Amino acid sequence: MGRIGNIKDRKAKQDSKRAQIYTKLARLITVAAREGGTDLEYNATLKNAVDKARAQNMPRDNIERAVKKGSGENSDSQYERLTYEGYGPSGVAVIVDILTDNRNRTAGEIRHAFDKNGGNLGTSGCVSFIFEKKGELVIEKNEGVGEDNLMLAAIDAGAEDIIVNEGFYQVITDSCDFDKVKTALSMANYSFASCDVVYIPQTLAELDETSAKKMVRLIDMLEDNDDVQDIHHNWSE
Repeated sequence: MGRIGNIKDRKAKQDSKRAQIYTKLARLITVAAREGGTDLEYNATLKNAVDKARAQNMPRDNIERAVKKGSGENSDSQYERLTYEGYGPSGVAVIVDILTDNRNRTAGEIRHAFDKNGGNLGTSGCVSFIFEKKGELVIEKNEGVGEDNLMLAAIDAGAEDIIVNEGFYQVITDSCDFDKVKTALSMANYSFASCDVVYIPQTLAELDETSAKKMVRLIDMLEDNDDVQDIHHNWSE
């Protein structure tokens, strides 16, 4: 009986997490459609948002509703993009990307998460200089992906670097070339485990065990907030 209860609890947590991911993705799609139109061919930001949703197996109906909401149909709230910068425990640099319909509520919640876990919210620009904004396309290693061919295709498309890891390749681009490289590799039949514009830290911070636990709690609290889209930090983990 206890085992069945544990399985049910675990499934409920997984379902809740999935629903939260879909909520965030729907918000991202809505804002992208509102800002650049609903045609994926001419709105690269929307296409990237839809691709992320599909990678998470978000139902097609959910995606279509989010696009319609961005076009003005069924629209009952307006979201805005915000970026918060701050310091985690022991001075770890943290950037938080936000989509919110209530910036006062969100600011209070983000500040509380930092304060509760040994950090503090900073001013704009206080840590962003530590990071470079780059496009990142992750391709899993398998028999169908030849390293030499991928490198040639990525460089020809305009990629800056290809990093070979144990189980995957990271194709790094200038943020301005991200869509161009992504389109070229997609047309060459490469599929992505993930692809996005990310903040890559130029220096890494080491944490002791106590500070590392606080950092994990900070990340968990931020991820549990529906207004938080992405979290970037320079903790070496």
